[in-house]
Amino acid sequence: MAEFAWVARGPTGEVQKGVMVADTKAAVERRLRAQQLNPQRVSKRLSLTFGSGVDSTELVKFVRQFATMIDAGLPLVQCLDILSSQEPNPILKAALLDIKSTVEQGATFSDALRRHPKIFDELFVNLVNAGEVGGILDTILQRLAIYIEKNVKLRRQVKGALTYPIAVIVIMIIVMVVLMTFVIPAFENMFAEFGGKGELPKLTQVVIAISNGFVASLPVLIPASIALGFAAVQFYRRPKGKRFVHKMILKLPIIGPVMKKIVVARFSRTMGTLLASGVPIIDSMNIVAKASGNVIVEEGLLYARDKISEGRNLAEPLGEVGVFPGMVVQMVGVGEQTGALDTMLNKVADFYEDETDVAVAALTSLIEPIMMVMVGTLVGVVLVSMYLPIFSLAGNIKSE
Repeated sequence: MAEFAWVARGPTGEVQKGVMVADTKAAVERRLRAQQLNPQRVSKRLSLTFGSGVDSTELVKFVRQFATMIDAGLPLVQCLDILSSQEPNPILKAALLDIKSTVEQGATFSDALRRHPKIFDELFVNLVNAGEVGGILDTILQRLAIYIEKNVKLRRQVKGALTYPIAVIVIMIIVMVVLMTFVIPAFENMFAEFGGKGELPKLTQVVIAISNGFVASLPVLIPASIALGFAAVQFYRRPKGKRFVHKMILKLPIIGPVMKKIVVARFSRTMGTLLASGVPIIDSMNIVAKASGNVIVEEGLLYARDKISEGRNLAEPLGEVGVFPGMVVQMVGVGEQTGALDTMLNKVADFYEDETDVAVAALTSLIEPIMMVMVGTLVGVVLVSMYLPIFSLAGNIKSE
């Protein structure tokens, strides 16, 4: 699938322009002629967009508007026509026009959505399919909008848990590089003019030696750092490397417990939404595993799926995964026994989303002073070592 920009003339000769998603240029021309348009120019667009190119906010807006129109009784094709005509995002607009054209050719709405996996993921498509089969598409779309909003909130919490410490470490490294490369050599030159290095305090001599070694090693450190970063990326791209990193994240002493809360909240919300929408439990487990965002959790959920297919309930294998707390396992077991598993999972999701809010706030308040002390200590040692000779020199001048 690719995006094609097109220019065509309408039945009365007016010029129309647009973007269409299709497999080939010929397919675009066929669709234009089917719409009584005479193609003048069709060219493949070069896309430099990272990800889907559609923001979660834009997707929620589309889903809510679409649900309102379906609930009001408007035909599916007319809804897509209205929404595509007023959509400002060219990528989403092109996708909606393609979906509309595909539906007009006899495909189901879910099959048309499946043509755009970067925008509408497997969970989205399966929920829409369940809504089509059950005749409750408007209700499913409202649930989807709520789910997407809550999922965005969880992603922000993940970023909040990881971004702050990473940012502080990066700033600390930049500060130390500037001190070692520019500040300390400047002080060293100044000290040399006042009597040489032999009279300098021991701490000052050590810091200057470290700075000189660092500056001398820069021609090696820079390419070595680039090579190390490249090697780390390649390592992470390998299945074993990604598994190792994801396992370590869950085991970290401070961040690990927060990430586990986020995993539980995401699993519960996604699974509850799927089951409430009528998606079979085996299919739901497949989708939830892929959406977990962690290889270790994905393996555990796929293991639980296999056990369910063998006739076991969900609670028992879920407890064997090692990520889900005993309380969650027991609540899932109660939900299965009462036939209200979807409701119980949504309650678990509500609880752990609140827990994640508190945990991320506590993590930030804990890491902030630790990082500040580390930065302050390193900078303080450097400054003290540089000013010690100045104080000593001032004392000598005063005594004379």
